[in-house]
Amino acid sequence: MMKDILDASHGVKQVICISWGAKYGALFINRLYAMVERNITPPFTFTCFTDNREGLHPAILCQDLPELDVVKMPVNTLGIWSKARLWGPKLGDLRGPVLFLDLDLVIVSSLDHFFEFGGANDVVMARNQTTPFRRLGQTSLFRFKVGSLVSLQETFRADPQAVADKHRFEQRFVTLNAPSGVKFFPRQWVLHFRQDCRWPFPLNYFLAPRMPHGARVVIFPRGLLPQDAIEGRFSANSRRSSPLNHILGVFDKARRGKKTPFKYLRHYIRPTSWVADHWRE
Repeated sequence: MMKDILDASHGVKQVICISWGAKYGALFINRLYAMVERNITPPFTFTCFTDNREGLHPAILCQDLPELDVVKMPVNTLGIWSKARLWGPKLGDLRGPVLFLDLDLVIVSSLDHFFEFGGANDVVMARNQTTPFRRLGQTSLFRFKVGSLVSLQETFRADPQAVADKHRFEQRFVTLNAPSGVKFFPRQWVLHFRQDCRWPFPLNYFLAPRMPHGARVVIFPRGLLPQDAIEGRFSANSRRSSPLNHILGVFDKARRGKKTPFKYLRHYIRPTSWVADHWRE
């Protein structure tokens, strides 16, 4: 299928990302570009749709954020609904299939396989690892043909809050409403750091998170960023501590917060050096 996919994109593997506001910025975008460059066979393009081009690597193709024409975005929702900007009839000057990547994921092996799976017109998503018994996808990484999700954008624009209230996450909305359905990349290609890499209690106190065999991309949802994994923090709000110090914290209600003792003990990771090996320029 790779020839069909590349024919539809003029022989070029097209990788895209999107950035708005100040949460991530140039550091994340540049590191993502560097990981793509190291893990893809040319020719390829890397396009960032952004409202701030300052400090970006000169090889990154910057384009303005696509118009969405929504008066008010949803509130009190867990979904990243600004990704709906990507679902319009046009996407800058790109045509054909594009591979979307979140800014905070880590690429650990070749991306070429993501351009070989399925057909040029398919919407292909990473599997949602937190819902193993439901057929749901992840939009941290997914491939789609430019213009193929227009109906989703139109539905969202008609009543953004109602769509968000019903589906909560934009990836559920895409999975359940893509016009011709969705396909999924093999489960082992895209892994969830907390779900697939960290060890269960009590091994989490003795062993650093592992990188499972066959992984190509590792995603970092729910408040844990690559730098946190490198430093050995369970989330951006956690503080780094030795295993013994963290265990002793189970007796300190101020440190444990609302977590049960067992949940608190599970929420510990050792510093993860392989993330640093890959998440760099």
